Amino acid sequence: MMAIFQWFDTEEIDEFARSIAAELVKRVPPAGLDAHDEKTSKRLRNTHHAVFSRAEQFARTHKLNIYKKARLGNQFRWALKEAGYPKAFVETWTYELITLVALKSAPPRAPGR
Repeated sequence: MMAIFQWFDTEEIDEFARSIAAELVKRVPPAGLDAHDEKTSKRLRNTHHAVFSRAEQFARTHKLNIYKKARLGNQFRWALKEAGYPKAFVETWTYELITLVALKSAPPRAPGR
């Protein structure tokens, strides 16, 4: 019975989603996206790398079932929407996050398969 509750326990997922969204907001606030200069581009690239490195590490060290992966994506998406990022930006970053987590949290394949 306990396993079922663990399957749906998303407290850690929610906290992680909030923390990476907060890191993004701190490093590149929505208003900062309007500047199309090299400094902004570099900051965005560095932030992308930092956020997605954390996400990859999280995915590798946590057992994430399909429900938890979806929850992570949704929590991240809502946090970015609430922060005021443009729709296209929110969708792109959320899609990348979900894809990365799906790839990195997959159990390693047995050799020869």
